[in-house]
Amino acid sequence: MGVPPRGSTGGTLQAALGVIAFSLTFPATAWGLEGFGPWSLVAVRGVLAAVIAGGCLLALRVPVPERRHRAGLAVVAAGVVVGFPLLTTLALRTSTTAHAAVVVGLLPLTTALLSALRTGTRPSRTFWAAALAGAAAVVAFTVQQSGGALTTADLYLFGALLVCAAGYTEGGRLARVMPGWQVIGWALVLCLPVSVPAAALALSYEPVRLTAHSVAGLLWVAAGSQFLGLVVWYRGMAAIGVPKASQLQLAQPLLTLVWSVLLLGEHLTVAAPLTAAAVLVCIAVTQRARG
Repeated sequence: MGVPPRGSTGGTLQAALGVIAFSLTFPATAWGLEGFGPWSLVAVRGVLAAVIAGGCLLALRVPVPERRHRAGLAVVAAGVVVGFPLLTTLALRTSTTAHAAVVVGLLPLTTALLSALRTGTRPSRTFWAAALAGAAAVVAFTVQQSGGALTTADLYLFGALLVCAAGYTEGGRLARVMPGWQVIGWALVLCLPVSVPAAALALSYEPVRLTAHSVAGLLWVAAGSQFLGLVVWYRGMAAIGVPKASQLQLAQPLLTLVWSVLLLGEHLTVAAPLTAAAVLVCIAVTQRARG
């Protein structure tokens, strides 16, 4: 899993594949919920992803991270491996994937804000103005879609934003001292003592109905979203640089809207693509301001 040469066209392709993998996460989760309970889906997803990641780490004989990095890996595990999948899965029981995609479109901005607080950097006023504008657009969208008040699903999604942004921020810090795929790999393995008994317990209480959709959804969120997507994403970033890769990620919410129509048959309101486009513009402004 070596890193491709910086600036290679293969790097752009791999980063784009990562974005596509992530954009399919919500539709795949909706499919998984057709046959699994939310707790079972999240726990089994974590176990399967950890088995894949652990196999790669063992095959490549990657040394165990130093003790000083384990607290950071715990934050990544809590935010990216447990928190975000669980909260978004709970939200998708009652929310459409299109709605969730628009709300979670704020993730790059939320990550940038937490990163600024974590590292002590001082972004420009343009950055903050664009970040606040993007947040205001999403809040207005959620309130309008929910009939004037936030729903429980919205609260789950906003919580998912915070915990995932914390995991991304800490993961970005750790990726300076170890390959990014190893960060998510060790975070997944770190969760095994919790995810294995959690999966056994959840499966014993929640009924399981295996269908083509539910199995395909589970396999995708475990292998595609939770591990392989992150592998190609980090490899792509290493090859073409974070600023260029981040521009590709701007398409992620809009891609999820397309998948929600094609795979789930959802009907989009006019507000969904308009809000996603507004958030895209705000993120693009923050990228230029940070640069």
